[in-house]
Amino acid sequence: MKEQTNHKKDYHKQNHQCPFTTTDIIIEYNDGSRNGIILVTRKNPPYGLAVPGGFAELGLTLEENAKKEAKEETGLEIIIENPEKPLCVHSHPNRDPRGHMISNTYIARGYGTLRAGDDAKTARLYTINEVKGLIQQEKLVFDHARILEKYLRHKGYYK
Repeated sequence: MKEQTNHKKDYHKQNHQCPFTTTDIIIEYNDGSRNGIILVTRKNPPYGLAVPGGFAELGLTLEENAKKEAKEETGLEIIIENPEKPLCVHSHPNRDPRGHMISNTYIARGYGTLRAGDDAKTARLYTINEVKGLIQQEKLVFDHARILEKYLRHKGYYK
């Protein structure tokens, strides 16, 4: 065990560069009159409309991190559809202007009162038709249009 600990210390001393891991969450939500998904307006650069999410934190599983990010950015509690199998994983080195990010995107059902928080300027419910329009108008940051297209195909909204 001591040998393994020393190996970890040596590894970190080498200043090994790694991609950052993130969790993104497509939150399905009903506000009492409409169904749709939640998108947030980012408070920090790069600014724009995005799927809620954030950097994975040490000591949390990706599922726990997704739940934490959803709560912080939208005020909602979530139940993840399939925690062991994210909808998609995106890892292209240029998908985010801040650096190399590996995004694990989950689908979840949201519960509670929607309110923006943390680094989300706004959190809003968008109908599926509104989401399709945002994708066509290229109104989303990063590769979130591509992620949402995968979601729409997965749910049968696109053929």
